[in-house]
Amino acid sequence: MRVRQIYISPSHCYFGHHGKAPGETPMTRVSQVQCAAGRGLEGDRFYDYKESYKGQVTFFSLAVFEALCQRFQIQDKDPSVFRRNILVSGADLNDYVDREFELQGIRFAGTEEARPCYWMNQAFADGAEEAMRGHGGLRARILSDGILREES
Repeated sequence: MRVRQIYISPSHCYFGHHGKAPGETPMTRVSQVQCAAGRGLEGDRFYDYKESYKGQVTFFSLAVFEALCQRFQIQDKDPSVFRRNILVSGADLNDYVDREFELQGIRFAGTEEARPCYWMNQAFADGAEEAMRGHGGLRARILSDGILREES
């Protein structure tokens, strides 16, 4: 698995916004991020959110993003619209649910699929929520400290 892009955001746009308008804080692309064991990604909205929170970091597949772009004929959207932290290539993220893994020397525990919600239809394209079912990404806990970096 290779890290292609890294995103963080200081506040939520969809989480906790049910029945309200989405937030407007964009994801910020960074070339590297400090992973803190049991806490999250420094500078991200889920940093120190809850003790042992199962979504301290989220991963999303570049292959899934590209397939969605092709399916919906989208050429002007960035992967950040899905509000996932780490865009990766070379892995089926479903294989990491309920499994510990290491990436760039940092240990993670995959907890569950980052299930798509109705906001995906607004953020990406009508029908995106359904198209992403089973391919929404991976939520994980951070088990060791380290710096995660984008790879070319």
